[in-house]
This record gives sequence, C-alpha cells and structure tokens, in this order.
Amino acid sequence: MRYELPFATPGQTVGLLGGSFDPAHHGHVHISLEAMKRFGLDQLWWLVSPGNPLKTHGPAPLEQRMAHAREVMQHPRIKVTDIEAKIGTRYTAATLQRLQELYPQVNFIWLMGADNLAQLDQWDNWRWIMENVAVGVIARPGQRLTARMSKPADVYARYRIKGRVSHRLSRAKAPAWCFVNVPMNDASSTAIRAQGGWSRSQ
Repeated sequence: MRYELPFATPGQTVGLLGGSFDPAHHGHVHISLEAMKRFGLDQLWWLVSPGNPLKTHGPAPLEQRMAHAREVMQHPRIKVTDIEAKIGTRYTAATLQRLQELYPQVNFIWLMGADNLAQLDQWDNWRWIMENVAVGVIARPGQRLTARMSKPADVYARYRIKGRVSHRLSRAKAPAWCFVNVPMNDASSTAIRAQGGWSRSQ
C-alpha cells in the first residue's frame, strides 16, 4: 500500500514528536524549536495521533486537530503529519518500527517531555523503544526529578548522553538518550480545554 508520507533525505536526522495535540499550542512550538537546536535535527515531524491509548476520553476529530496544528506550527523544517492514521498504528513502538521500515536510511529520534519519561514503563514495548531509537527528553515544569528517578532512566542510565553535549544524540546509535533542561513554557492542552479555549467540534 502506498501512503502520502513526509519526505526525508537518506542520512538525515528526523525528530518525532507524538501526541494528541488536542489542541496544539505554543508550548509544543517551544519544545520543538528547542529540540531542533539542542539535538541538531534536520527535520522534526509532529505525529498527530488518532487517539492516545492511555487516555479514556477521545480527542477532537483528527482533521480539526491537524488543521489547528498547522496554524500554530509554521516552520520550513517542521511538518505536521497524521502518519499513524495513514499506516494504521496506534502504539509508539509499532509506529517507530514501521517508520524504520519505510525510511531505512533516516535516523529517527523520539522526542518526549520529561513527564512522559516518568511513565514510559507503562507504554507498550517501551524497552524496544529505548533499545532501537535514540530518545530526546525535554524538561517540562514540575517533572524533572520524577523523570530522573524513573525506572526507564535507571534501567538505561549508562546510555545517557549528557545535556551539555546534546548535539551528539543526532548521530548516536540506540540505545542512547539525552535529558535537556530548556527555558520553561508551561502551556498545556488540558489547561486550554479547561479554560474553554478549545472547542471539540464534531
């Protein structure tokens, strides 16, 4: 089956930021720009998911979230995509495995907030993720200590790249991960929805 997928040149390093983006906001933009700079990425793709398996309530329709994300994130090397819907995957490990098959000569880095590292061991095939894809962790408000004390951080402690040489992650072979502290932006999709700033139209 053929898919309309983003273009990447062989040898490029592409950061992947997954999430429901319900809605996308300037906090997502902030960590994306910081990740581009700190990890030396050639491109960054937003993977707007059909739905988060860890969440009990469904997000706004995918088309609505995609359209809003493209309004919020406008950068020549950052692409808003619905790859998971196109290739039929729902869990991160399955998505990453399929992307490696589709782009065998592209180096992918999975990007996540520190809050996600803290709960990564609840994810499907989380060890596969850590052992097959380099991971860039971006500190978010209130989650630094919890993330650093987490099971994934402990299990893969010897593969951690120091934040001061974070650019090395772009050429590192997995397992490899790097935790970086960036200027904080505490924008939150949950807060935006609670304040009535996002209407989930059907």
